[in-house]
Amino acid sequence: MSPLLPKFLLLLSLIQLCLGNEQEAEFQTLNTKFNPRVPPLRTLSSSKRFEGSSNLVNLKYHMGPVLSSPINIYVIWYGKWSQPHKLLIKDFLQSISAANHRAAPSPSVADWWRTVSLYTDQTGANISRTVSVAGEYSDLRYSHGTHLTRLSVQQVIANAVRSKPFPVDHRNGIYLILTADDVTMEDYCRAVCGFHYFTFPSMVGYTLPYAWVGNSGKQCPEVCAYPFAVPGYMGGGGPGQLSPPNGDVGVDGMVSVIGHELAELSSNPLVNAWYAGEDPTAPTEIGDLCEGLYGTGGGGGYIGQVLKDRDGNTFNLNGIRGRKFLVQWIWSPVLKACSGPNALD
Repeated sequence: MSPLLPKFLLLLSLIQLCLGNEQEAEFQTLNTKFNPRVPPLRTLSSSKRFEGSSNLVNLKYHMGPVLSSPINIYVIWYGKWSQPHKLLIKDFLQSISAANHRAAPSPSVADWWRTVSLYTDQTGANISRTVSVAGEYSDLRYSHGTHLTRLSVQQVIANAVRSKPFPVDHRNGIYLILTADDVTMEDYCRAVCGFHYFTFPSMVGYTLPYAWVGNSGKQCPEVCAYPFAVPGYMGGGGPGQLSPPNGDVGVDGMVSVIGHELAELSSNPLVNAWYAGEDPTAPTEIGDLCEGLYGTGGGGGYIGQVLKDRDGNTFNLNGIRGRKFLVQWIWSPVLKACSGPNALD
């Protein structure tokens, strides 16, 4: 999605509960599968999108490129990051590749990315299923302070490229900036939890696709790490906040936002490929269409049928090294609906 589009407002729109519906929804349990109802969030929008709302979607291809060559992710760790948190995020990123399909049981992260790979460019080339972490750079000294803007985050990328840990990877590269929990961003929590765009040659010297995602654990977990945290003023309505699969509200919440942004960046890297709407400065992309949906039966205050492990932690995807993640679904161009590998139908 464009950095100008308020992601969290879309999230609120997609999971709001119809206020006029007096029928109490049923909490479902089937072995380790369940469909939790989380407290509804209010929004200014009256639209509601559900799992198969194809009539409300006019997703178009605008003839731009997609990332059809093997994808190299270059991670910039901005601020202070613990090694366990780094490993958790890298395990998710490395779980995406089709090469690791058999390294994780179904439903897997690699299976989830298969929906993303259905998107093609004008030559018919699909988004690549080969994804790897090609490099890392740690900006431990907060080179541009603890408050970033959409322009200064490009300067962070420029610093990383000029310091030579990263190549300038025009063809295959994604530059992923992850900020620590003490770093604020322009419009963070209020309008965005993450965004993607491309760098300006005047800022970085090159046009490079990038995404930014922040750790909301100490700032706005009830917005950007939902449903692992919910606003305190919300009462009743079901089990409330869910238990994160890896025990960290902020970083587990980041994983879903990272997945969202990578899916959109791969299908719309220069903001001229796959999106709905007529305004390229505020596109609705393949992740936006499925905000708040994680399984079959999602919508109207439900995240959909997901899984619980033996400790009661919620997840819907398996990763490498025994990792588990809760990641939102993606709009399928084949089904014309939100889709994920944990679907029951």
